[in-house]
Amino acid sequence: MQVNADLHIHSKYSAATSTKMDLPTLAAESRKKGIQLVATGDCLHPEWLAQIKKLKEENGIFKLNDTSFILTTEVEDINQVHHLLIVPSISKAEELYEFMRPRSNNIDSDGRPNIRLSGEMIARAAMDAGALIGPAHAFTPWTAMYAYHNSLRDCYGDLAEYIYFIELGLSADTSYADRIPELRCLTFLSNSDAHSPYVNKLAREFNRFEMNDITFDELRMAIIRERGRKPILNVGLPPEEGKYNESACIRCYKHYTLQESITRAWRCSCGGVIKKGVRDRVNELASYDKPRHPSHRPRYLHLIPLSEIIAMALGMGVNTKSVQGVWNILIERFGSEVAVLVDADIRGSGVDNRVIDAIIALREGKVTVHPGGGGQYGRIELTDTEPCARNEPGPQKSLFEFVL
Repeated sequence: MQVNADLHIHSKYSAATSTKMDLPTLAAESRKKGIQLVATGDCLHPEWLAQIKKLKEENGIFKLNDTSFILTTEVEDINQVHHLLIVPSISKAEELYEFMRPRSNNIDSDGRPNIRLSGEMIARAAMDAGALIGPAHAFTPWTAMYAYHNSLRDCYGDLAEYIYFIELGLSADTSYADRIPELRCLTFLSNSDAHSPYVNKLAREFNRFEMNDITFDELRMAIIRERGRKPILNVGLPPEEGKYNESACIRCYKHYTLQESITRAWRCSCGGVIKKGVRDRVNELASYDKPRHPSHRPRYLHLIPLSEIIAMALGMGVNTKSVQGVWNILIERFGSEVAVLVDADIRGSGVDNRVIDAIIALREGKVTVHPGGGGQYGRIELTDTEPCARNEPGPQKSLFEFVL
């Protein structure tokens, strides 16, 4: 069976997160989106874990209506690197909590806690608990593995061989990561890191796996790629749209080349700090000029949320009644947003042809992406030019203000 999964979100107990990030809302919105398996996020937080315990559990999966939840958490290590953990059971989440609590001063107050341990020590704890662990949003210039380390071994030491996945993050995709030889054997995850439950945030990036059932063990085999279980599709934003794609000033958002940034000692003409972009960081790490995709690497499909596509096609605000009306028609007709964006033949659906043409253009990569940088998202416009053409960025803000 094919399973759509978003394996990194946050609950209402994380900082800067919507109060609507509760289990009933997440279940309802995941169903609209077309996601069968969604992360709980924040499973070390005692209050959130108490709510998860109320759900029916079987084989490491927690059911609410038609949605399956799997225990996950994101933690920050002593070097400010973020790690994503996928946890097999309540008892193992409790074991991890007891181990990490003496080494954290906010584990009871923040769903994404700071842990006074190295990446290697956190990986050891994860391994002892039977959990999977990998770097979260691995390339972003803040709180990411490649922001502070040059390799998996630098981060995880002798346990680097226990790392089976990395999360690409919004500013990178397969074409970026497959230029780095040490990542060749790893599975790439594309997750939303959503702080809001609605369909333009939840599963804005997701994974599709081939699994026999929805259980922790089946997901583990899919990530490790054992016994025919495997990832078969990554879906996510064009990396240029990520807010740290190019090196740029975090104050005025002026973009710079890597050489210009170095020459200026990473200071903008306005006095602000130039933050190194993911594209430049990948160029530093890469051994290949072009990606070398291993045979197990699935296709990466670049898409943006359906409501954003409708708004762009109609030239309206994303929250207008007209945009919501078209969205509702498409969901009612095809069952979910993922079906509309990825799977269904949407021609002849009866909605405005501009919307249909825009969805097809996104599927085929026939868009222009103006790269983001410095904390400002890039922007997308429809075009008849070659797929994924790149133009120099302008100072205007993104049409798509995604929340991390």
